Order: sequence, then C-alpha cells, then structure tokens
Amino acid sequence: MGRTFFMAGGGTGGHVIPAIAVARELQARGHQPVFIGTQSGFEAKLVPGAGFPLELIEIGGLKRVGLVQTVRTLRQMPLSLNKVLALFNRYRPSAIFSMGGYVAGPVVLAAWWRRLPIVVMEPNAVPGLTNRQMGRFVSRALLSFPEAARYFPRGKTEITGLPVRREFFSIPPKLRGDVVTILITGGSRGSRTLNETTRDAWSFFRHSPFRVRLLHQTGGEAYDRISKDFATSRIDGEVMPFIADMPGAFAQADLIVCRAGAGAVAELAAASKPSILVPFPFAADQHQLKNAEAFVRAGAAVLVQDREMSGRRLYEEIAALVSEPGRLERMGRQARTFAQSDSAAQRAAAVLEELTYGRP
Repeated sequence: MGRTFFMAGGGTGGHVIPAIAVARELQARGHQPVFIGTQSGFEAKLVPGAGFPLELIEIGGLKRVGLVQTVRTLRQMPLSLNKVLALFNRYRPSAIFSMGGYVAGPVVLAAWWRRLPIVVMEPNAVPGLTNRQMGRFVSRALLSFPEAARYFPRGKTEITGLPVRREFFSIPPKLRGDVVTILITGGSRGSRTLNETTRDAWSFFRHSPFRVRLLHQTGGEAYDRISKDFATSRIDGEVMPFIADMPGAFAQADLIVCRAGAGAVAELAAASKPSILVPFPFAADQHQLKNAEAFVRAGAAVLVQDREMSGRRLYEEIAALVSEPGRLERMGRQARTFAQSDSAAQRAAAVLEELTYGRP
C-alpha cells in the first residue's frame, strides 16, 4: 500500500534536484511524495516541472542574512510551523525526507513534534545550519563524507553518496572536434566570480589559436546584463539564466568550469568530465576547497582559488589544458573514479520504507 512522504529542503538547485531524484524513486515504488517549499526558491519552478505537488510556506534563512532578515525569519517560524502541522493533518505523511536548508527547519521540527521518522541527506563534510541544529532528532542520516557522522546520533548514519540523475551516468565519451565547448556554471543562482571572469575572458577567446563555444549559466540576477553584452561579443555559444537540461549541457561540454559543491563534483564524477574548479570561498569549513583538492590530487581537475580568478587566468588555464594532447580525456577518466553508483536515491527510498514498516 502506497504511503505519503514529505520532501523538505529548497532554495537552491543543490537542495531540490537530489530530493526530486528520491521522489521519483518513491513514486516508482507506488508512494506519493509531497514537497514543502517557498515561492522564492528554485523548488517553485523545478518541483511542479517534475510533476510533484508543492505546498508553500513562508520562511527565510538565518545564516549570514543580517539582522533584519533574522528577525523576519524568527517571526515567520511560528506561522510556518503551524502551516506545516496543518499539512500533516491533511496529508498524514508516514515520514520526512530532508535535504536541509532553511525550508526544512519547520518541517523537521514538526515531524519531531509528531514523532515521525526523519531521514536527512547531508552531502557535505560539514552539515549546513539546519542539519546541524536538527541532527539529534533524525532517524537516519545519509552521508557523502564520513566526517559528517559526528553531527548525528551514533549508529544512525550510513554512506550513500548524493543522488545524481541517471542521465549523467549515461553520457557517452565525447571526442574533441575543432571547437572546444566549455560549460560555465556557478549553480542555479549563478556565481558573480564566474560570471565576471568569463565576461572578461571573451577578449582573450576572440584572439585565441583554438576555437571555443561557451555555454554559460549565469543565474537569474546577472542574465540580462551578460546576455546583452554576449550578443555583441563575437563569441560562439549561448548564455542562459538557468539550464534545465544540465545532463544535455554536460554531454556537449569538453570542459566544465564550476564551483566545487557536493552536487557539482558528484555530477562531474558521474559524467566523467574534466573541470576547472573554483571553490566558493565562504563555504562552511572550506568543504568546497577540500572537494576540489581531492579532485586535483587524482588528476581530475584544475583548482583556481576564487581570489585568484580573472579573465586572463581563466583563459590561460583553458589554453594550457587544450594544448596538451589527451589531457582533458585523462582528467575525465580520473573524475569517474569518484563516482558513486546511481543507487543513492534507491537507498534513500528504501530507508524511508524501512522506517515506516509497522506504522499506521
């Protein structure tokens, strides 16, 4: 008999996309996933697009948001909690799956209040604020890094990796042609550093001895300005605010320039793609830097610190990689050594089922 599961965690694609992968697995097993999110987060676009119901609450973040936003969020919390409790009465979920993030706070708190099983997935070596604060309440924590286990109850953690869409694993090897296709993405909301340095690199690409094609995901805020300038840049390619078909973009790319968050490096590994990694400098406990360093040690990526990135530096790193025969292909093969199997979503669904056996 199918059950209902609440899916919590939103704001960015990094929270929403893995949750959708788990939701699809639950749906395939005959269950009904229901997402809880906000109108301003990426879940408002991605979840309905994936065909799942989305219930909205109003809640903001608490980390590095300033006094005004902190006060607003604290005021929103009781109303959000009451709304979630009402949703519990309406849907009667059997358990909660959380990717963390500020949206998950009231959902996990309500689940603890109702004594429902809580399964969290933590993709980073150091959990975010919500998972750190709510960690003691969880029934199971599904991790990508063993270091994160200390934030959760002993005996309730396991290493599963992060769900990566199966399409990434099935991307065929790409033979380089006369044009080098470079994908630049700073995540669903974009990266100011990558946006500006890519823009500054256009003048170098125009005079380079090799031809390039750029696929650039800017995020919504910078899209209008950069796309307008790109139209007159005389550079081949496309600028987009958001790439819905990211596996398709990966398939076209010879090289990927991106941040080094857990989702990004998991996709690089699954797709066997070489990369230039620019870790977000304010990531908690420098977990993005640690991810990037692991890839560099394996020969799968080049690391450039955020403070050192410029248009010239980006061009020079790309030129060095392109000029060495076979280098990009070797990096791609090494990236694949980091790939988990595509079973993380299956394991998450199985854990949710296990924890609800015998419950009404």
